[in-house]
Amino acid sequence: MAYAVYVDGQEGTTGLRIHEVLAQRSDVELLRISPDKRKDLAERARLLNAADVAFLCLPDAASREAVSLLNNPRTCVIDASTAFRTDPAWVFGLPELAPGQRQRLRDSRRIANPGCHASAFILLLRPLVDAGLVPPTLPVSALSITGYSGGGKKMIEQYQASIIERALTSPRPYGLTLAHKHVPEMMAHTGLSAPPLLMPVVGNFYKGLSVSVPLHRSQLPAGTTAESVQQALQHHYAGERFVRVKPLRDAATLDSGFFDVQACNDSNNVDLFVFASDSQLLLMARLDNLGKGASGAAVQSMNVHLGVDEGLGL
Repeated sequence: MAYAVYVDGQEGTTGLRIHEVLAQRSDVELLRISPDKRKDLAERARLLNAADVAFLCLPDAASREAVSLLNNPRTCVIDASTAFRTDPAWVFGLPELAPGQRQRLRDSRRIANPGCHASAFILLLRPLVDAGLVPPTLPVSALSITGYSGGGKKMIEQYQASIIERALTSPRPYGLTLAHKHVPEMMAHTGLSAPPLLMPVVGNFYKGLSVSVPLHRSQLPAGTTAESVQQALQHHYAGERFVRVKPLRDAATLDSGFFDVQACNDSNNVDLFVFASDSQLLLMARLDNLGKGASGAAVQSMNVHLGVDEGLGL
């Protein structure tokens, strides 16, 4: 049996990658829209309602418009925008989030794909909040370093045009209004009661992302140690194929002295680390912002929903 799949917005970075991955699968029949009808609402509606799974790789307003065109109750929508990530009627597309999340993904036909910064942050913090090692009231900060592909077509063109002139070589912090679009989902899906302070930074490399969360042991419940934090992550992700909890104070990283932000590129993997001194902890996560941070996560959620091998195509 072939599943009919439509990617609305397949010309964008995430949509293009999803389309490329699914084009290699024999269990998927890709529905395609003629280039001259990409803005034709009637044709988009026809394809959306003909699909078993529809991916929306669109700006927020366009995603909401696409959802309004649906009348087929059997179509599963996986939305890659920020429009529905904190909507209780939609299931958050992170299978590793918590016990029962995969069943929710199987049962739902409305799935909100996580943001790249948010995925790394949530995978680090959710197990620790659930285990009582990080208080929900704790004011948490996070530094996220990402490749420029996370900015979409416009930023990719900007960086690639600057290669000859070497105009954009320095890291560029942004989100300085402290209202980054990923913050609401970072708060909602970790159980934190205060918005985390996110400092995102764009680097002069195409893809790869790492999030770092500093903690003082004095901020944590009495008796919390680096070992207990490490064990909580290991327990939560035991048996997960895409989330890899690295050894405490990872020797390979410490030996080199530098953290490789791009080590998970071209995969759907997430690596989680705990570094520590007697009084401080540094939690770190890395992933491919175009893989587990975008298209890979969307395909993984589709696989879970359909009940096929979760890693198919990944």
